[in-house]
Amino acid sequence: MYTQCPECLSVFSVDARTIAQAHGFVLCGHCGAGFDCIATLADQLPPEPFNELPSHEPGVEPPRVELVVYRPQPKMSPVVVANEMPTRDDFADLVVTPRFARDRRKEKPRRWPWISACFLLFFGLLGQLGWALRDTLVADPTMGPLLQQACATLNCALPPVRDVGKLRLLARDVQTHPTVPNALLISASVRNDAAFTQPWPVVTIRLSDANGKVIAMRRLNPSEYLDDVDALRRGIGPGATSALIFEVEDPGHQAVAFDLGFE
Repeated sequence: MYTQCPECLSVFSVDARTIAQAHGFVLCGHCGAGFDCIATLADQLPPEPFNELPSHEPGVEPPRVELVVYRPQPKMSPVVVANEMPTRDDFADLVVTPRFARDRRKEKPRRWPWISACFLLFFGLLGQLGWALRDTLVADPTMGPLLQQACATLNCALPPVRDVGKLRLLARDVQTHPTVPNALLISASVRNDAAFTQPWPVVTIRLSDANGKVIAMRRLNPSEYLDDVDALRRGIGPGATSALIFEVEDPGHQAVAFDLGFE
């Protein structure tokens, strides 16, 4: 909000706190004159150039405010009745049973709902922990067979456990494909050294030149290099050795070395 000094016509910006401190009477910071800032109080300044702000004419009656935003509730004092004593009729229907004659079965709280809820929460926590550690439990030599027997009884299937670090490449060989032109025939012998059955891995084949630079790479899913559906479903058993055959495109005479990896 804005107000104007009537002496030097300087316009000042004021707020509600400044106006409330002296009930609208302020001192001009330019000429030092005291004046009523409410007389020329305005929300916005008129377009420049201007000389004086319009003055508010004093009203005959003060304006009436109607919009209530807050009204404190009056504090109610509790009524205290002095010398109020219970009459004899208040205890006329009161029956007191001796302690030795009370039925203790009625006083004993029911604990079985809480015990049942605790057992349900405990088994739920065990189930969540087993699901989080399912790979470790299935791969464990002691727990794995027990879980497989339980799953066979319940007609369920355990999730496959994959550990490509336990797959050993025993032998490998590459040669020109005997029947397909511009193709290579790669053979490899793989053994599963894990104590559990693993799913067939994703095989990565990299062909490189004499400088070790990779000039061709191929990732083969199990369904791309295995035609036997039953073997694909069973996976690689513990200690089992399998021979794999891969057919890839011949990148040319620049490829002098190759590498096999499992994912």
